[in-house]
Amino acid sequence: MQPLPAPCPADLIPDATGMAAFKAANRQAKEQDAVFVAIESLGEHWTVKADMITARQYAVADSVYDAIRAAVIQMIRAGEIRSDSSAGPVCFVLHDVADESRARELAAALHAALYGNLAPLARAMPTAS
Repeated sequence: MQPLPAPCPADLIPDATGMAAFKAANRQAKEQDAVFVAIESLGEHWTVKADMITARQYAVADSVYDAIRAAVIQMIRAGEIRSDSSAGPVCFVLHDVADESRARELAAALHAALYGNLAPLARAMPTAS
């Protein structure tokens, strides 16, 4: 497997649908000592997953956690993800994303945020109606 860039662009986000695919993507992140990121198909919807467990020595600033938490709350309020989605501090899970393209966009934005670049996350937020 080719190492994923950090942060990972949307088109390279691994599809971790199924236990074998999830384990492979997680193992790759551990081997690279990188932040884990993946999407997973669950029926008609998608789930975005990211976690810091695979990046042993990596620390994220409190301001980044605050921005991610605010983004998750905004997406929940907009009805874009389920209310039981997780905003860290170690594991991040966005449930019931409408389609693969949006899941990839959100996964890439979350991954970039965890590496300190909040701009993609801000661009990915739903607009107020």
